[in-house]
Amino acid sequence: VQLQAYGGGLVQAGGYLRLSCAASGRSFGSYDMGWFRQAPGKEREFVAAISWSGGTTYFADSVKGRFIISRENAKNTMYLQMNSLKPEDTAVYYCAAGLNIATMRVLIDNEYNYWGQGTKVTVSS
Repeated sequence: VQLQAYGGGLVQAGGYLRLSCAASGRSFGSYDMGWFRQAPGKEREFVAAISWSGGTTYFADSVKGRFIISRENAKNTMYLQMNSLKPEDTAVYYCAAGLNIATMRVLIDNEYNYWGQGTKVTVSS
């Protein structure tokens, strides 16, 4: 599956953005999906994940209560609604796909086989 993330941009603190991840291929609905981000000079970190059915979601503590992850399998698309953005949310955001990822391993980037190219989010203070 090929992934393309888009929707990033420049926003003021307290604002919002919605990222999208469009997937090619017929098997999108079989994949567990995740969002990761990498800030300048820092390692890539887990942001959120959603099961193949959309029935289960996971969030990093740093975004819990502010971000919402969702997917539309019929449209081969996953979303990340980011609200109450903070300067520390500034990063390149990547979407990723993997099969049969165990619950306790959704935070691990090596569990995902396919990655999008990333979309940059900048939050100004």
